[in-house]
Amino acid sequence: MSTKTVVLSRAQARKTILHAASLHKRAPFGKGREAVYKFIDHLGFVQLDTNFTVERAHHHAIFSRVPDYKLEWLEELQADGRIFEFFTSDSGFQPMHNFRFSLPVKEGFRAGRPPLAPAEIHLMNKVLDRVGREGPLMLKDFEYDRQEASSGWWDWRPAKIALERLYLEGNLMTTRTKEFHKLYDLPKNLVPHEIDTTMPTPEEFARHVILRELKALGIAYVKEIAWRARRVKDHLVKKELEKMVAAGEVIPVTVEGLNTAPLYMLPAYKNKKIGLAGDAYVLSPFDTLNVFRHRLRDFFDFDYQIECFVPEPKRKYGYFSLPVLVGDVFAARMDSKADRKHGTLVIHNLHFEPVKLSKPQIGSIGEAIQAFAKFNQCREIVIKKTNNKRYQKAIFAL
Repeated sequence: MSTKTVVLSRAQARKTILHAASLHKRAPFGKGREAVYKFIDHLGFVQLDTNFTVERAHHHAIFSRVPDYKLEWLEELQADGRIFEFFTSDSGFQPMHNFRFSLPVKEGFRAGRPPLAPAEIHLMNKVLDRVGREGPLMLKDFEYDRQEASSGWWDWRPAKIALERLYLEGNLMTTRTKEFHKLYDLPKNLVPHEIDTTMPTPEEFARHVILRELKALGIAYVKEIAWRARRVKDHLVKKELEKMVAAGEVIPVTVEGLNTAPLYMLPAYKNKKIGLAGDAYVLSPFDTLNVFRHRLRDFFDFDYQIECFVPEPKRKYGYFSLPVLVGDVFAARMDSKADRKHGTLVIHNLHFEPVKLSKPQIGSIGEAIQAFAKFNQCREIVIKKTNNKRYQKAIFAL
């Protein structure tokens, strides 16, 4: 079968991307704990991050789609065996029914590590035996076994290395305490017995990744799809994608005014009428919409980079600058920190992009900032710097 290339305008492409990211309207999955599961199931992967400048990235991403979100719901979904934590390109939460598709990634970790010394194998066996006998354990439950002083963040203790190897290779799984510490446990205690745990073929795995990523991204390049298949052979994704295009399961896309690498989307979006509610969102830097910097440039004319990884003298907008989306326009970026002790959201820099904002858009941004402050358990908002006093004044006058 020959699949005809679909031509989209930039505006249509943005609508498709925002619909796939579940940012086309407020609360697209409804409210409550079940909406959290539906969102994770839709994306297939919600990236986890430890940065606590504002609420952590996974909670932040869920809050953007589930306005009444409570942090404990994520923990409850894990306890119910409906989601689990593991890697794709990064660590994140995935629906448990996709558990078998984590197995090739675990195999990739096993195949990619150098041979272990007898002492390392012995320590891993000891750790695994203790977890099996005693139940879920944290790193602090193991004796401090570093022989020399740490030389940096990644100079881990032997017990930590053993735990992480066992986790990455699939012998252990993790849940989280309320303080966000890892609890290591045996898979048999966390994976429900009815879940399929058979190893998928390489072709099955590649197809799973393609469908998951196109469902989450709406429109995507091959390199974006393959990104979530790291630690396995990327060429398999490209080969299966070509087969799926030939079968009409995936559609090639061209976007007017963009001369880029080939783009793809699912057939469901071919004639889909998508409306945008025009809501505003303060987004996490690790939100699925923001992970690929080139996508923001290509489709939204927004040049964004999280600057916590940039040396301080080279930062333009601030350490933890959050993108502010209204409708299909990135209107601002907000370098923020939640001062939880004093209940204050400190906005070090509220930088507006060079776009003209209407009064309703300004009102939506103000509501989004207020909601974000409340989500971070902050009662007050303090803005220390802005490049547009008029917009700032209008936002907080409404």
